[in-house]
Amino acid sequence: MRSKFVVAALSGLFMAGMAFAQTAPEAAAPPADPQNILNLDLSTGGRVKILLRPDKAPYSVDRVKTLVRRHFYDGLIFHRVIEGFMAQGGDPKGTGEGGSDLPDLKAEFNDLPHVRGTMAMARAEGLDSANSQFFIMLQPNLSLDGNYTAIGRVTSGMEYVDAIEKGEPPANPSKIVHASIESDEQGIAPAAFVPPAPAAATAPVAETGKKAKKQKAKAPKAEKPAEAPKPAPAEPAPAETPAPPAVPPSAGDPAAPAVSPPSTDAAVNAVTSDEAAAPPR
Repeated sequence: MRSKFVVAALSGLFMAGMAFAQTAPEAAAPPADPQNILNLDLSTGGRVKILLRPDKAPYSVDRVKTLVRRHFYDGLIFHRVIEGFMAQGGDPKGTGEGGSDLPDLKAEFNDLPHVRGTMAMARAEGLDSANSQFFIMLQPNLSLDGNYTAIGRVTSGMEYVDAIEKGEPPANPSKIVHASIESDEQGIAPAAFVPPAPAAATAPVAETGKKAKKQKAKAPKAEKPAEAPKPAPAEPAPAETPAPPAVPPSAGDPAAPAVSPPSTDAAVNAVTSDEAAAPPR
């Protein structure tokens, strides 16, 4: 079975996203830095400038820069272009099944919305399967948010993206004539990639306290000790026989019924639909 990259898991996701993707709140982009401006010279007649966002997806942005400097993208076609949705490229095979010789990337899902002009990494069904392929949104579709790694957005030349030949695959596919990083064209040495600092660890004592508080909040009401029954006057309990300690209900006790997890059949069926869009590693 052919391995395929997935851009929109289903046509249903596409339609649902179009229904509510009118506008999306966006955080202000950082100042344009030539080190983070991707230039795509397209066969449709002009240059597309994309402001990359290493602050949102550092490893994915670094991957694109690395491949651009290898001239990996030069001459590659847009092999899957859906009117009113997105244009997908970056596959050396031109089929949606190819990728670079570099390892697949970990997902870097972030808060950048999939609005018109957003550039994001295409992937296979696995979350950590993005490699070299990418797509550019022709129209907003917020159903993709949190499912694909957005890495930047077109700042100029969107008309050349709109002009990319449509089709799956297109009869006469448009191509990337040349890809470059603006700082390289200006003769500026590439900035060294600096991995993001890991998140600060929480102090062990404070973390333990938080966990204990959470665990207590989730404890079932059944663990509250029941009031001890009053002894019958005629038959007082012998003083020398201590009462057994109360035992909290076990997992199998009727007082603490098990809760079954929500069904995931619908989600599984949605992702495995044959209508899934393609890109692979």
